[in-house]
Amino acid sequence: MFALAPDFKDKDRDFFTSKGVRPVDYYLQRTGINPFQDVLYLFRLVRTLNSLKLDGIISITVKPAVYGTIAAMIAGIEKRYIMITGLGYAFNVIDNSMRRRVANLGLRGLLSRAFAASDGVFLQNSDDLQDLVRLNILQAGKVVGVYPTGVDLAEWHALPAAQDPITFSLVGRMLRDKGVREFVAAARELKSVYPSVKFCLIGGVDSNPGAIGEAELLGWKQEGVVEWTGHVDVKPWLERTSVFVLPSSYREGVPRSTQEAMALGRAVVTTDVPGCRETVVDGRNGFLVQPNDAKSLRLAMQKFIDNPRLISDMGRESRKLAEERFDVAEINRGIITAMGL
Repeated sequence: MFALAPDFKDKDRDFFTSKGVRPVDYYLQRTGINPFQDVLYLFRLVRTLNSLKLDGIISITVKPAVYGTIAAMIAGIEKRYIMITGLGYAFNVIDNSMRRRVANLGLRGLLSRAFAASDGVFLQNSDDLQDLVRLNILQAGKVVGVYPTGVDLAEWHALPAAQDPITFSLVGRMLRDKGVREFVAAARELKSVYPSVKFCLIGGVDSNPGAIGEAELLGWKQEGVVEWTGHVDVKPWLERTSVFVLPSSYREGVPRSTQEAMALGRAVVTTDVPGCRETVVDGRNGFLVQPNDAKSLRLAMQKFIDNPRLISDMGRESRKLAEERFDVAEINRGIITAMGL
């Protein structure tokens, strides 16, 4: 068994090797479409796949799904599956230039061809399914399952939520579309009234065109509005969190960070957008707010400050929902069965 990726880190290699999986490097730009470069990368990938003599392949996320599936078809690999973990890049255009729009249109066309060349497609939420079918990118009959990524519930135990001080945490890449600026704006207003409440931004800077720069992040930290951690091990920070917040305007698959927070027993505030809405039953384990709306976010967060009992009550409901919806053992069993393995 092999795991192919363009950006293995040492800890990733060690993890796969410990599971009896051989990590294999290949190169692919994470964003953008350069036809000449991508054709070169495609045929390098074909050579790699030919050397591995595979019986089947599952290609994960949008761009690897395109090139992995097409390369597998050229290499004569019989079983070809695709897993789409969110349509953010292909369906959200931050830079609305003609060049970027043409690139995204081209990516959608390639995605349609990859779906047609696959034996089956896995998606993470019903919104992605409906939109891909509506846009004639995917035939409904190709979909063999709708599964979130899932969480190892044996590793992510429910823990009592921290309340001294009450702490709101956003986990993710520091991107505009993740709602980072709305989080900071809401934090600034709440901090002026409730100075003991803590707000954390947990995640590193990114090369994405919609990234928030390090200088701006450090400015917020120096202002005393938020604590910014940079790239860190997320789990200890979530353990010190009262309420998990993801005010994304970016369509997600089903955010793994939210699933992990729920498994720990954390109430959630997130936006009513594809993927994010899969994680919250509004009023049960948290609140859904409107995207790009700092006031809506602030009012939802304030409910936990005014009534701290919601932190523990909704946190328990989050854990229950994680057990019902996001148990990775059950999810993997479903995927393996659907592929006939």
